[in-house]
Amino acid sequence: MTDFDATRRRLVQGIGAGLALPAMGVAPAIIAAPTARPWITDGVQSGDVLADRALVWSRCDRPARLVVEWDTTSGFGNPRKRISPVTDERLDFTARVDLRGLPSDQSIFYRAYFEDARDHARSQPWLGHLRTAPRHARDIRFVWGGDTCGQGWGINADFGGMRIYEAMRQRHPDFFIQSGDAIYADGPIQAEVTAEDGRLWRNVVTEAKTKVAETLEEFRGNYRYNLLDHNLRQFNAEVPQIWQWDDHEVTNNWSPGKELDDRYQVRDIELLARRGRQAFLEYAPMRLVGRDAAGRVYRKIAYGPQLDVFVLDMRSYRGPNTHNLQPEQGPETASLGTEQLAWLKRELRRSRATWKVIAADMPIGLHVPDGTDASGRARWEAIANGQDGPALGRELEIADLLGFIKRYKVSNTLWLTADVHYCAAHHYHPNRAAFQDFDPFWEFVAGPLNAGSFGPNPLDATFGPQVVFQKAPPMANASPYAGFQFFGEVEIDSRSGSLTATLRDIDGTSVFSQTLEPQYG
Repeated sequence: MTDFDATRRRLVQGIGAGLALPAMGVAPAIIAAPTARPWITDGVQSGDVLADRALVWSRCDRPARLVVEWDTTSGFGNPRKRISPVTDERLDFTARVDLRGLPSDQSIFYRAYFEDARDHARSQPWLGHLRTAPRHARDIRFVWGGDTCGQGWGINADFGGMRIYEAMRQRHPDFFIQSGDAIYADGPIQAEVTAEDGRLWRNVVTEAKTKVAETLEEFRGNYRYNLLDHNLRQFNAEVPQIWQWDDHEVTNNWSPGKELDDRYQVRDIELLARRGRQAFLEYAPMRLVGRDAAGRVYRKIAYGPQLDVFVLDMRSYRGPNTHNLQPEQGPETASLGTEQLAWLKRELRRSRATWKVIAADMPIGLHVPDGTDASGRARWEAIANGQDGPALGRELEIADLLGFIKRYKVSNTLWLTADVHYCAAHHYHPNRAAFQDFDPFWEFVAGPLNAGSFGPNPLDATFGPQVVFQKAPPMANASPYAGFQFFGEVEIDSRSGSLTATLRDIDGTSVFSQTLEPQYG
């Protein structure tokens, strides 16, 4: 462990994330209600870190301003301060501060507290840590994964809470890509669930998790539920985040025209999506895009000369889930949508980073079914359509993108995703494909992070994927007890430029690793 890693670990374990934490399983806001001073209810998070900027997020129990002081040493000998506007119930008392003018490639220590909007009383501070992106080549390590508190497997104090977040924290990553399904708004949590081996899984329960989320407050409560976990709060205080979303932030497999099941009193999927998006944007530690009233999720995070991260939104602009066999592109075949696809092409072509990581919320070549349509045809949730022939339906958009990447010689692209609740390494090659106008590339799948485990899913041969590795449970919806929980890790070597992708289990043990050499020229 380096001195840098050791300092960061001591800071968060000894001073930061443990400061004034309530007991796990008891909602912090409930404890804080009688106090005279403001209370930080859900810890701190940082996100969308660049070479000179970083966003800091927190939440209070009342109308207040978030104050963030930062320094390059943990002693705060020369702190600089930024203050947010007043937050109130319209934002669920969440607040964010965008720290600007930070030194690049520097350890940044910050302390966050709230000032009451009425009497200026201060909360106790929470401490956090981040490291800014470099302007010159250095070793980089980051982790990714998705799917948290799904299929009824919530926070189990007897199990040690959401332990995989502690395993990721122990890897001392520069940042974390939250690959979607950060919550399961459609997944109630019961007090007890029987696991595959007959053992009882005992969940922490809250009112918001007793039913599917329909009101804005219920969507917000799903995020607050996850933040009860001490592993997650500690991870958030130490590891900067890059968030994207997928379906369960609203409801399973949502798209335009989604028919909701009998659990829902609200039958308007667009209304649910608006509420789900608002809660996501309130709780995600992401920099909001100006002049975009809808709250744009897709964006590029530049992380020095060796890495650009392209964060996709494969949910907001899609057409309805259909049989996915349309022969020409149109509104029904959209996954990224016209505007986002044009943005991605433009930014990929402009990128001068060695590695271009495309963070996708769903895999390209795996079957992800969504029941059947009114005509009895298979309906599809992701890109693949179950046909191994030429590109059709949503595959047309991916074929367009892959052809562009080849035509303009965009080198060293890497796709990272989650969604399917097992881990895998896929290699795509035109020699195996029905559509062949593309250069070979890799896709790595990780997850879940404290949810039910499934898989493996069948492959669709349109883009020539090959399973190089996969690990999935022998039964559907395996609990975290079974151990089939996975996160991914990427390391970039500053000297050689090589990239190593590793898939790790709930204890942080490597189950697969693949090193890729960069292509130049």
